[in-house]
Amino acid sequence: MNQREELFQNAPISKSVFQMAVPTVISSLVLVIYNMADTFFIGQTHDSLQVAAVSLTNAVFVMYMAIAQLLGIGGSAVISILLGRGEGEKAKNASAFCFYGSLIFGVLIGIAILLFMDPLLAVLGSRNETYQYSKDYLFYIAVGAPFILLANTFGHAVRGEGASKASMTGGMIGTIVNIILDPVFILVFHMGTAGAAIATVLGNVFGCVYYLYFLAKRSQSMSFGFRHLKSCVPVAGRVLSIGVPAGISSALMSISTVLLNNALIPYGDTAVAAMGIVTKVYLFIVFVHMGISNGIQPLLGYCYGSGNHSRFVGILKFSGVLTVLCGSVLTVVYLVFSEQIMGLFIDNSEVIQYGVPMLTATSLAGPVLGLLFLSVNSMQALNRPLPATILSLCRQGLFFIPFLFLLKQMFGLNGINYTQTVSDYLAILIAVGMLLPSLKRAFPAEGQGADS
Repeated sequence: MNQREELFQNAPISKSVFQMAVPTVISSLVLVIYNMADTFFIGQTHDSLQVAAVSLTNAVFVMYMAIAQLLGIGGSAVISILLGRGEGEKAKNASAFCFYGSLIFGVLIGIAILLFMDPLLAVLGSRNETYQYSKDYLFYIAVGAPFILLANTFGHAVRGEGASKASMTGGMIGTIVNIILDPVFILVFHMGTAGAAIATVLGNVFGCVYYLYFLAKRSQSMSFGFRHLKSCVPVAGRVLSIGVPAGISSALMSISTVLLNNALIPYGDTAVAAMGIVTKVYLFIVFVHMGISNGIQPLLGYCYGSGNHSRFVGILKFSGVLTVLCGSVLTVVYLVFSEQIMGLFIDNSEVIQYGVPMLTATSLAGPVLGLLFLSVNSMQALNRPLPATILSLCRQGLFFIPFLFLLKQMFGLNGINYTQTVSDYLAILIAVGMLLPSLKRAFPAEGQGADS
């Protein structure tokens, strides 16, 4: 029995969860820091218009993450299920599809953005004051689309064979490069938003180089060879169907970000800049929850593939407690130190004044938000894409979008501030209600209980 099989099958649940989840949480937080770095260093210019411009174009970056999650999380789930069934060759087919799919999507999206730059900026909410800053940032993000998608897809996909440390390493390489280059381009060469975008792209290029090395030299169950691509059709549909919930969730997050920014425009660019900071700061809590959920998904997929019900439930329960503890601690920190957190990003009293109530309102679902992501990922691991897709539609789509307009109409800016929290709690209630029947359908003849 190799090390992966020992971790997936026989190791104590706490050890398996921590060994898979901790590197994945770190990888997720590295991505948040990656995303925050541009805002932080742009904020050091003390120009709220540049901060607003980066906030407006963030929706495009989130859309990139949607495609990366569609392919990467879908690929990770399928690879883990196939390995649990002993179908190693099909796992290589799935990884090859993820590799070339991310490159093709990246090229097509990059070209589309360059061709339709002006109408896209108008939809994103860019105005005369922020137009050139937004355009400078978006141009380089479009050029680097293939590298951004490939690096982020395989940040997820490699976890399918238990390589959570490789996922963490690739993410950290890209983030370190970005953090080193951001101040050089922004503060030394005074390139502003264009410099931030170039640093982001170069960070992803270095991440791609690492994942190519990993696939070629270290991976046991993954491949980017053309011979595996030729045979990928049977598994490609499964990758996409299982990845759809994660992709939809991020895609809706992108759409919601656009609508949120447009809703804030009547309150001025300062309010847009403040919400841009708050959104990225709150991602820290969101990505801790997502990191734990994504980290254990290969474990759950392997348990489902091998028919091990008790271990599946044990992993799920342990992870649920872990998300609540982590989310509660972070939420308390955000509520107590909201002003200081906003002040880290920009020395502008008006932006901070807007941002403190925004951060307080947005963070209130932090303790229990992980239950939603655990439910979605569990149903993906159970090969039940439809319920997982419905849940993904709820948080940022079916709830957030109508509540944004309704609460704004009823309570103005305060209503906008609380939209995310109201949507989160409703989605959590539905998630827990849908998970239990899914477990019963997946393991109809199994008894209860869990490994320790």
